[in-house]
Amino acid sequence: MISNEVLFFGGFIVVIGFMLLLDLGVFNKKDHVVKFGEAAAWTIAWIALALGFYVIINTHGDLIHGIENYAQLETVKNMYAPQLKLIPGNFEESLEIYRRNMSLEFITGYLLEYALSVDNIFVIILIFASFSVREKYFKKVLFWGVLGAIVMRFIFIFAGSALMQRFEWIIYIFGAVLVYQGGKIFFQGGEDEKMEPNKHPVVRFTAKYLPVYPRYVKEHFFILKQGKWMVTPLFVVVLIIEFTDLIFAVDSVPAVFSVTKDPYVVFFSNIFAIMGLRSMFFFLSNIMGLFRFLKYGLGILLMFIGGKMLAHHYLDEMGFKTVYSLYIILGILATSILASLVFPQKNKETESLITNEEPQ
Repeated sequence: MISNEVLFFGGFIVVIGFMLLLDLGVFNKKDHVVKFGEAAAWTIAWIALALGFYVIINTHGDLIHGIENYAQLETVKNMYAPQLKLIPGNFEESLEIYRRNMSLEFITGYLLEYALSVDNIFVIILIFASFSVREKYFKKVLFWGVLGAIVMRFIFIFAGSALMQRFEWIIYIFGAVLVYQGGKIFFQGGEDEKMEPNKHPVVRFTAKYLPVYPRYVKEHFFILKQGKWMVTPLFVVVLIIEFTDLIFAVDSVPAVFSVTKDPYVVFFSNIFAIMGLRSMFFFLSNIMGLFRFLKYGLGILLMFIGGKMLAHHYLDEMGFKTVYSLYIILGILATSILASLVFPQKNKETESLITNEEPQ
């Protein structure tokens, strides 16, 4: 018999897959430059879907784990939300408490992952500029990058959950990594990042093990030359974006585990944020320079989440609620954005980091 988790997870993947095909196949059959209006529309659509999913969890979240009685509810609670206070003997009210907490965990994890995705956008802009990718191919590259990210996040999240269930001390390693990464981002936030394409490890690895064609060939990832298949530089860019997401997953996935231990909630919040990343990239890329303090805010955010993981036993005993994390995350992001607008960068024009240069 198929479990509720498998059915719910399968339905979720079908809906996400349909939306991706709708975006790429129905509305965008040809490669084109994504304009601000189109990017804004898709950004709103993905946010609306995430909020709709929040409502579903708030009203029917128990269906994910197939909870039918108080004993099952208590088992799931002990596994994924041990700090939650239920009402013994009152299944209906306890179920409401569980649903509200689960939906709050989802929206907090989603907001956290969405915020951390902004740093990913900085790097993707840098990759496209460094490799002189034509702007009309951005959307296709990001589409395949997102698909790869979904697969990697699935493996990372459920493997991480299994390890945390078996070895609780791993949460302290995750916390220490986040504090370190947050401090690194905070103290290096004002430095300009640079990338040398020929020295990138993915470029070196690909050149060593795969035949690489020396030039871009329109939107193609592969090309047949003299009876031999070769990968194009555009395919190498996709691999670099996949590699970059894997690096960012080391930060973002443990960060969401600080909000909830339920791997399904972690996965759902991650995927909605990743899906919104593609449209948000086009929405924010040309105005990213306005938010000079945002990277500092992300550094503080990671340090807060890491500290929360390191002190989770103490915080649980004090009754630290998920909603407190939500308020703090919102406060950090709002403060960094407001500070950027109030104290804009002086004596320097804000420039778009996207290049329209034709590849050689």
